Amino acid sequence: MTAPTTVSPAAEAGEPTAPRPAKPKTHWRTRLGRDWPLLIMAAPMMVLVWGFWWIPSLGNIIAFQDYKPYSGGIFGSRIVGFTHFQHLFADPDFLRALTNTLGITAFQVVFYFPVPIMLALLLHSITSGRLRSTLQSVVYLPYFFSWVLVIAIFQQMLGGAGLISQTLRQNGFDGIDWMTDPDTFILLVTSQAVWKDAGFGAIIFLAALAAIDPNLYEAAAVDGAGRWRRLWHITLPGLRPVIVLLLILRLGDALNVGFEQFFLQRSAVGSQASEVFDTFVYYSGIRVGDFDYGAAAGLFKGVVGLILILAANRVAHMLGERGVYSRS
Repeated sequence: MTAPTTVSPAAEAGEPTAPRPAKPKTHWRTRLGRDWPLLIMAAPMMVLVWGFWWIPSLGNIIAFQDYKPYSGGIFGSRIVGFTHFQHLFADPDFLRALTNTLGITAFQVVFYFPVPIMLALLLHSITSGRLRSTLQSVVYLPYFFSWVLVIAIFQQMLGGAGLISQTLRQNGFDGIDWMTDPDTFILLVTSQAVWKDAGFGAIIFLAALAAIDPNLYEAAAVDGAGRWRRLWHITLPGLRPVIVLLLILRLGDALNVGFEQFFLQRSAVGSQASEVFDTFVYYSGIRVGDFDYGAAAGLFKGVVGLILILAANRVAHMLGERGVYSRS
Protein backbone atom coordinates (compact mmCIF):
# COMPACT_ATOMS: atom_id res chain seq x y z
CA MET A 1 0.00 0.00 0.00
CA THR A 2 1.48 3.31 -1.06
CA ALA A 3 1.38 6.47 1.00
CA PRO A 4 -1.01 9.22 -0.16
CA THR A 5 0.54 11.98 -2.21
CA THR A 6 0.34 15.45 -0.66
CA VAL A 7 -0.83 18.11 -3.14
CA SER A 8 -0.47 21.79 -2.38
CA PRO A 9 -3.56 24.05 -2.51
CA ALA A 10 -2.06 26.00 -5.40
CA ALA A 11 -1.70 22.83 -7.43
CA GLU A 12 -5.31 21.79 -6.66
CA ALA A 13 -6.52 25.16 -7.90
CA GLY A 14 -4.53 24.78 -11.11
CA GLU A 15 -2.20 27.63 -10.29
CA PRO A 16 1.46 27.31 -11.31
CA THR A 17 3.72 26.44 -8.41
CA ALA A 18 6.77 28.56 -7.76
CA PRO A 19 10.09 26.89 -8.59
CA ARG A 20 12.18 25.74 -5.68
CA PRO A 21 14.81 28.39 -4.91
CA ALA A 22 18.33 27.47 -5.92
CA LYS A 23 20.76 26.66 -3.15
CA PRO A 24 23.01 29.68 -2.61
CA LYS A 25 26.67 29.14 -3.46
CA THR A 26 29.15 29.28 -0.63
CA HIS A 27 31.88 31.85 -1.03
CA TRP A 28 35.32 30.41 -1.65
CA ARG A 29 36.69 32.10 1.47
CA THR A 30 34.02 30.41 3.55
CA ARG A 31 34.84 27.02 2.04
CA LEU A 32 38.56 27.67 2.60
CA GLY A 33 38.00 28.50 6.26
CA ARG A 34 35.91 25.37 6.65
CA ASP A 35 38.06 22.88 4.71
CA TRP A 36 41.62 24.10 5.32
CA PRO A 37 42.60 21.06 7.48
CA LEU A 38 41.56 18.71 4.67
CA LEU A 39 43.47 20.79 2.12
CA ILE A 40 46.62 20.66 4.23
CA MET A 41 46.36 16.88 4.51
CA ALA A 42 45.84 16.55 0.74
CA ALA A 43 48.68 18.97 -0.15
CA PRO A 44 51.57 16.43 0.00
CA MET A 45 49.76 14.04 -2.31
CA MET A 46 48.89 16.86 -4.70
CA VAL A 47 52.56 17.86 -4.82
CA LEU A 48 53.47 14.27 -5.69
CA VAL A 49 50.75 14.10 -8.37
CA TRP A 50 51.82 17.36 -9.97
CA GLY A 51 55.54 16.66 -9.62
CA PHE A 52 55.60 13.08 -10.87
CA TRP A 53 52.51 12.82 -13.12
CA TRP A 54 51.12 16.06 -14.50
CA ILE A 55 54.26 18.13 -15.07
CA PRO A 56 56.24 15.22 -16.63
CA SER A 57 53.28 14.50 -18.93
CA LEU A 58 54.10 17.77 -20.71
CA GLY A 59 57.13 15.93 -22.05
CA ASN A 60 54.84 14.05 -24.44
CA ILE A 61 55.56 16.90 -26.84
CA ILE A 62 58.67 14.96 -27.91
CA ALA A 63 56.37 12.45 -29.64
CA PHE A 64 55.89 15.16 -32.29
CA GLN A 65 59.57 16.16 -32.47
CA ASP A 66 62.82 14.88 -33.88
CA TYR A 67 64.02 14.86 -30.31
CA LYS A 68 67.71 15.47 -29.65
CA PRO A 69 68.20 15.18 -25.89
CA TYR A 70 71.76 16.53 -25.80
CA SER A 71 71.93 19.07 -28.63
CA GLY A 72 68.44 20.53 -28.82
CA GLY A 73 66.27 19.34 -25.97
CA ILE A 74 62.53 19.88 -25.90
CA PHE A 75 62.73 23.53 -26.89
CA GLY A 76 65.38 23.14 -29.58
CA SER A 77 64.26 19.97 -31.39
CA ARG A 78 62.54 20.11 -34.75
CA ILE A 79 58.78 19.48 -35.00
CA VAL A 80 57.96 16.51 -37.26
CA GLY A 81 54.21 16.21 -36.61
CA PHE A 82 52.74 12.72 -36.81
CA THR A 83 55.77 11.13 -38.51
CA HIS A 84 56.54 8.86 -35.55
CA PHE A 85 52.95 7.65 -35.43
CA GLN A 86 53.07 6.77 -39.13
CA HIS A 87 56.22 4.73 -38.56
CA LEU A 88 54.61 3.18 -35.49
CA PHE A 89 51.60 1.79 -37.33
CA ALA A 90 53.85 0.45 -40.10
CA ASP A 91 56.14 -1.34 -37.63
CA PRO A 92 55.40 -5.11 -37.52
CA ASP A 93 56.94 -5.35 -34.04
CA PHE A 94 54.47 -2.75 -32.76
CA LEU A 95 51.52 -4.56 -34.35
CA ARG A 96 52.65 -7.84 -32.80
CA ALA A 97 53.02 -6.21 -29.38
CA LEU A 98 49.58 -4.61 -29.71
CA THR A 99 48.00 -7.94 -30.73
CA ASN A 100 49.66 -9.81 -27.85
CA THR A 101 48.62 -7.14 -25.34
CA LEU A 102 44.98 -7.09 -26.41
CA GLY A 103 44.83 -10.89 -26.52
CA ILE A 104 46.29 -11.27 -23.02
CA THR A 105 43.97 -8.56 -21.68
CA ALA A 106 40.87 -10.21 -23.17
CA PHE A 107 41.93 -13.59 -21.82
CA GLN A 108 42.53 -12.21 -18.33
CA VAL A 109 39.21 -10.32 -18.28
CA VAL A 110 37.40 -13.60 -18.91
CA PHE A 111 39.48 -15.98 -16.79
CA TYR A 112 41.14 -13.76 -14.16
CA PHE A 113 38.64 -11.00 -13.38
CA PRO A 114 35.97 -13.35 -11.89
CA VAL A 115 38.48 -15.11 -9.59
CA PRO A 116 38.62 -12.39 -6.86
CA ILE A 117 34.80 -12.29 -6.84
CA MET A 118 34.51 -16.04 -6.30
CA LEU A 119 37.30 -15.97 -3.73
CA ALA A 120 35.55 -13.18 -1.80
CA LEU A 121 32.27 -15.10 -1.85
CA LEU A 122 33.99 -18.20 -0.48
CA LEU A 123 35.74 -16.27 2.27
CA HIS A 124 32.55 -14.42 3.15
CA SER A 125 30.65 -17.69 3.54
CA ILE A 126 33.03 -18.95 6.26
CA THR A 127 31.29 -18.52 9.60
CA SER A 128 34.40 -18.77 11.79
CA GLY A 129 35.95 -15.32 12.06
CA ARG A 130 39.39 -16.65 13.03
CA LEU A 131 39.51 -19.11 10.14
CA ARG A 132 38.31 -16.44 7.70
CA SER A 133 41.00 -14.00 8.87
CA THR A 134 43.70 -16.67 8.57
CA LEU A 135 42.71 -17.68 5.03
CA GLN A 136 42.35 -14.03 4.04
CA SER A 137 45.91 -13.33 5.20
CA VAL A 138 47.23 -16.38 3.34
CA VAL A 139 45.65 -15.45 -0.01
CA TYR A 140 46.58 -11.77 0.44
CA LEU A 141 50.27 -12.45 1.21
CA PRO A 142 51.47 -13.06 -2.42
CA TYR A 143 50.37 -9.53 -3.32
CA PHE A 144 53.45 -8.23 -1.46
CA PHE A 145 55.85 -10.49 -3.38
CA SER A 146 57.89 -8.97 -6.17
CA TRP A 147 57.57 -10.38 -9.68
CA VAL A 148 61.11 -11.71 -9.42
CA LEU A 149 60.09 -13.88 -6.48
CA VAL A 150 56.79 -14.93 -8.09
CA ILE A 151 58.50 -16.07 -11.29
CA ALA A 152 61.20 -17.85 -9.29
CA ILE A 153 58.52 -19.79 -7.38
CA PHE A 154 56.78 -20.77 -10.62
CA GLN A 155 60.14 -21.79 -12.09
CA GLN A 156 60.72 -24.14 -9.16
CA MET A 157 57.27 -25.65 -9.68
CA LEU A 158 56.68 -25.62 -13.45
CA GLY A 159 60.18 -25.37 -14.94
CA GLY A 160 62.09 -28.13 -16.68
CA ALA A 161 63.85 -28.98 -13.42
CA GLY A 162 60.87 -28.08 -11.28
CA LEU A 163 58.94 -30.19 -8.83
CA ILE A 164 56.20 -31.27 -11.27
CA SER A 165 58.63 -32.30 -14.01
CA GLN A 166 60.78 -34.26 -11.56
CA THR A 167 57.70 -36.04 -10.23
CA LEU A 168 56.64 -36.97 -13.76
CA ARG A 169 60.11 -38.33 -14.59
CA GLN A 170 60.19 -40.40 -11.42
CA ASN A 171 56.94 -42.04 -12.49
CA GLY A 172 58.11 -42.83 -16.02
CA PHE A 173 56.69 -39.80 -17.87
CA ASP A 174 58.44 -37.07 -19.82
CA GLY A 175 59.04 -33.83 -17.98
CA ILE A 176 57.29 -30.68 -19.17
CA ASP A 177 58.81 -27.20 -19.09
CA TRP A 178 55.89 -24.79 -19.04
CA MET A 179 58.17 -21.82 -18.37
CA THR A 180 59.66 -21.91 -21.88
CA ASP A 181 56.62 -22.95 -23.94
CA PRO A 182 55.34 -20.04 -26.10
CA ASP A 183 52.06 -21.84 -26.82
CA THR A 184 51.01 -21.88 -23.16
CA PHE A 185 52.58 -18.54 -22.19
CA ILE A 186 49.22 -16.79 -21.93
CA LEU A 187 48.06 -19.44 -19.44
CA LEU A 188 51.29 -19.06 -17.49
CA VAL A 189 51.13 -15.27 -17.08
CA THR A 190 47.43 -15.44 -16.21
CA SER A 191 48.02 -18.06 -13.52
CA GLN A 192 50.86 -15.93 -12.13
CA ALA A 193 48.59 -12.87 -12.00
CA VAL A 194 45.83 -14.87 -10.31
CA TRP A 195 48.18 -16.26 -7.67
CA LYS A 196 49.74 -12.86 -6.95
CA ASP A 197 46.83 -10.39 -7.18
CA ALA A 198 43.59 -12.32 -6.57
CA GLY A 199 43.89 -11.85 -2.82
CA PHE A 200 44.04 -8.07 -3.13
CA GLY A 201 40.99 -8.04 -5.40
CA ALA A 202 39.13 -10.24 -2.94
CA ILE A 203 39.71 -7.65 -0.20
CA ILE A 204 37.86 -5.06 -2.26
CA PHE A 205 34.89 -7.35 -2.86
CA LEU A 206 34.85 -8.41 0.80
CA ALA A 207 34.46 -4.75 1.74
CA ALA A 208 31.54 -4.49 -0.70
CA LEU A 209 29.97 -7.63 0.77
CA ALA A 210 30.23 -6.18 4.26
CA ALA A 211 28.19 -3.17 3.13
CA ILE A 212 25.18 -5.33 2.15
CA ASP A 213 22.39 -5.15 4.74
CA PRO A 214 22.19 -8.52 6.61
CA ASN A 215 18.45 -7.97 7.06
CA LEU A 216 18.02 -8.63 3.35
CA TYR A 217 19.41 -12.15 3.76
CA GLU A 218 17.23 -12.78 6.80
CA ALA A 219 14.09 -11.58 5.01
CA ALA A 220 14.91 -13.69 1.96
CA ALA A 221 15.52 -16.77 4.15
CA VAL A 222 12.18 -16.24 5.89
CA ASP A 223 10.49 -16.08 2.47
CA GLY A 224 12.02 -19.45 1.59
CA ALA A 225 14.87 -18.32 -0.66
CA GLY A 226 17.76 -20.77 -0.75
CA ARG A 227 21.47 -20.02 -0.80
CA TRP A 228 21.71 -19.71 -4.58
CA ARG A 229 18.66 -17.47 -4.86
CA ARG A 230 20.04 -15.20 -2.12
CA LEU A 231 23.34 -15.11 -3.98
CA TRP A 232 21.65 -14.23 -7.28
CA HIS A 233 19.12 -11.68 -6.00
CA ILE A 234 20.99 -10.04 -3.10
CA THR A 235 24.74 -10.65 -3.19
CA LEU A 236 25.47 -10.11 -6.88
CA PRO A 237 23.27 -6.97 -7.17
CA GLY A 238 25.08 -5.61 -4.11
CA LEU A 239 28.44 -6.26 -5.78
CA ARG A 240 27.41 -4.96 -9.19
CA PRO A 241 28.54 -1.31 -8.70
CA VAL A 242 32.00 -2.44 -7.58
CA ILE A 243 32.22 -5.02 -10.37
CA VAL A 244 31.31 -2.41 -12.99
CA LEU A 245 33.78 0.11 -11.58
CA LEU A 246 36.70 -2.33 -11.52
CA LEU A 247 35.82 -3.65 -14.97
CA ILE A 248 35.87 -0.11 -16.37
CA LEU A 249 39.27 0.52 -14.81
CA ARG A 250 40.54 -2.81 -16.15
CA LEU A 251 39.41 -1.95 -19.66
CA GLY A 252 41.05 1.47 -19.38
CA ASP A 253 44.24 -0.32 -18.37
CA ALA A 254 43.95 -2.78 -21.27
CA LEU A 255 47.30 -1.86 -22.82
CA ASN A 256 49.13 -2.10 -19.50
CA VAL A 257 49.43 -5.81 -18.74
CA GLY A 258 52.65 -5.32 -16.80
CA PHE A 259 56.26 -4.66 -17.72
CA GLU A 260 58.31 -6.51 -15.14
CA GLN A 261 56.42 -9.80 -15.44
CA PHE A 262 56.97 -9.99 -19.21
CA PHE A 263 60.44 -8.48 -19.19
CA LEU A 264 61.71 -11.20 -16.84
CA GLN A 265 60.31 -14.02 -19.01
CA ARG A 266 60.97 -12.58 -22.46
CA SER A 267 64.24 -14.44 -23.01
CA ALA A 268 62.70 -17.77 -21.97
CA VAL A 269 59.74 -17.82 -24.39
CA GLY A 270 60.89 -15.37 -27.08
CA SER A 271 59.53 -12.03 -28.19
CA GLN A 272 56.86 -13.54 -30.46
CA ALA A 273 54.78 -14.61 -27.47
CA SER A 274 55.93 -12.22 -24.74
CA GLU A 275 56.30 -8.89 -26.56
CA VAL A 276 53.67 -6.57 -25.08
CA PHE A 277 53.22 -2.84 -25.27
CA ASP A 278 55.45 -1.91 -22.35
CA THR A 279 58.34 -4.12 -23.42
CA PHE A 280 58.05 -2.74 -26.96
CA VAL A 281 58.39 0.82 -25.64
CA TYR A 282 61.47 -0.22 -23.67
CA TYR A 283 63.27 -2.17 -26.39
CA SER A 284 62.30 0.04 -29.35
CA GLY A 285 62.47 3.41 -27.62
CA ILE A 286 64.29 3.73 -24.32
CA ARG A 287 66.98 1.06 -24.77
CA VAL A 288 68.16 2.34 -28.16
CA GLY A 289 67.82 6.01 -27.20
CA ASP A 290 64.93 6.66 -29.61
CA PHE A 291 62.95 8.57 -27.01
CA ASP A 292 60.60 10.34 -29.43
CA TYR A 293 59.52 7.03 -30.94
CA GLY A 294 58.93 5.54 -27.49
CA ALA A 295 57.00 8.64 -26.44
CA ALA A 296 54.74 8.28 -29.50
CA ALA A 297 53.98 4.69 -28.52
CA GLY A 298 53.31 5.69 -24.92
CA LEU A 299 51.03 8.55 -25.98
CA PHE A 300 49.07 6.18 -28.21
CA LYS A 301 48.67 3.85 -25.24
CA GLY A 302 47.34 6.68 -23.06
CA VAL A 303 44.84 7.88 -25.67
CA VAL A 304 43.49 4.35 -26.25
CA GLY A 305 43.14 3.84 -22.50
CA LEU A 306 41.21 7.10 -22.15
CA ILE A 307 38.87 6.16 -25.00
CA LEU A 308 38.20 2.74 -23.45
CA ILE A 309 37.42 4.28 -20.06
CA LEU A 310 35.02 6.83 -21.55
CA ALA A 311 33.28 4.19 -23.67
CA ALA A 312 32.98 1.69 -20.81
CA ASN A 313 31.73 4.41 -18.48
CA ARG A 314 29.06 5.43 -20.98
CA VAL A 315 27.91 1.80 -21.21
CA ALA A 316 27.74 1.72 -17.41
CA HIS A 317 25.49 4.79 -17.44
CA MET A 318 23.24 3.11 -20.00
CA LEU A 319 22.93 0.12 -17.63
CA GLY A 320 22.00 2.40 -14.74
CA GLU A 321 25.34 2.30 -12.90
CA ARG A 322 27.40 5.26 -11.72
CA GLY A 323 30.68 4.04 -13.18
CA VAL A 324 33.86 6.03 -12.62
CA TYR A 325 32.04 9.37 -12.64
CA SER A 326 28.40 10.41 -12.84
CA ARG A 327 26.80 12.40 -15.61
CA SER A 328 25.45 15.09 -13.29
